[in-house]
Amino acid sequence: MDGITRLMGVLAALCLVSACSVPPPPDPKVPGQDIRRIVARRASAVIVTHRDTLRHWVRGGFSAVHEPGDADGGSATPVSPDGYFLTADHVLSQMEAHNVFVLYGRNGHLIPSKARVVWRSAREDLALLHIPESTPEYYHWSSPHHWLPSGTVMLQGGIATGLKSTPGKLSTTLAPELVFTGTRKFKINIPLQPGDSGGPVVDAYGDLVGINSAVEFFVPMETAFFVDSEASRPNTRAIAALLKADRAHNPAPTASVP
Repeated sequence: MDGITRLMGVLAALCLVSACSVPPPPDPKVPGQDIRRIVARRASAVIVTHRDTLRHWVRGGFSAVHEPGDADGGSATPVSPDGYFLTADHVLSQMEAHNVFVLYGRNGHLIPSKARVVWRSAREDLALLHIPESTPEYYHWSSPHHWLPSGTVMLQGGIATGLKSTPGKLSTTLAPELVFTGTRKFKINIPLQPGDSGGPVVDAYGDLVGINSAVEFFVPMETAFFVDSEASRPNTRAIAALLKADRAHNPAPTASVP
């Protein structure tokens, strides 16, 4: 009986999706300077290195003298006020036997903090990190109950090009979450560069839509043409559940700056 009840619930939800299968027209609003400033304040990076500290490199203004020679990484997206960040899983591809740091901007300064990897998914190209710092500048998710039709204006905030890229648009439609439990891939027509992976894709209101993943190029006769960039939209309920479970098992330690 319980199985039948669940099936009926899924069927009802699928009927609702079908009834709402025609998305509304794109929102004509374009991100203004206020949203750009918000994205700039929240710009964050992931650094993977064998070093135990980045203090001298950061305090030295990222000079070549103190640069970790083996540094790899990308962008990060703050998603809570207590130190949780999403990034692309492939940004952590070299993390074995290395340390993972997040550089987070606060009060006009970049704070380097050693990160703990909470969760990774290579298939979804997403990872969740935590640092023992308060992160008052963070993103709220765009509504999981609303359509985001193709053509909706987007802005990306990766550290390589996000602060200077122009707004673009969704190339695919994102339906409401409803019965969807996994991560959905979507396309944006904003070119990305190495270092943008893991950064936020936001709408005109500054709400988080997804996480930068990859750039696609069409390469005929040895000449590359930009096609689209790919991003990931996780199920927001699943991310909230991960945060809740991790908080329960890992009470926040005293903040420190490595």
